[in-house]
Amino acid sequence: MEKASLRDLAGRVREALESADLEAYRELLDPKATWGPPDDSASGCHSRDEVLSWYRRARAAGAQARVTEVVVGEDKLLVGLRVSRTEEAARSGGEVERWQVLTVRDGHVADIRGFDDRAVAAARAGVTARAD
Repeated sequence: MEKASLRDLAGRVREALESADLEAYRELLDPKATWGPPDDSASGCHSRDEVLSWYRRARAAGAQARVTEVVVGEDKLLVGLRVSRTEEAARSGGEVERWQVLTVRDGHVADIRGFDDRAVAAARAGVTARAD
């Protein structure tokens, strides 16, 4: 995927996540998109519908996320989030930082991996700099 197309996708990912528009996010996900912890393909979500269901459950439970950065790599996006209104966020003073590495194939997000550490996530995404 060309850098310009990847930057366009990054903007659309940011917009969908910031607005919590699951229908817009659905359009960005491959039907066979997976999501889970790093290096664990067994647990987590195994389809676009499962990914969206997870988001719906989290939102219904009150969780909120604010996008802090979206950085474009070669075939991956690094998405930084500040998550609030979860038990873990409450224990940490109200918010926790989380990062997702989105692998892009054929113009869609094919895989999402969640990370607690930006440096580890950035290395996995092949990026170092923060977003502008």
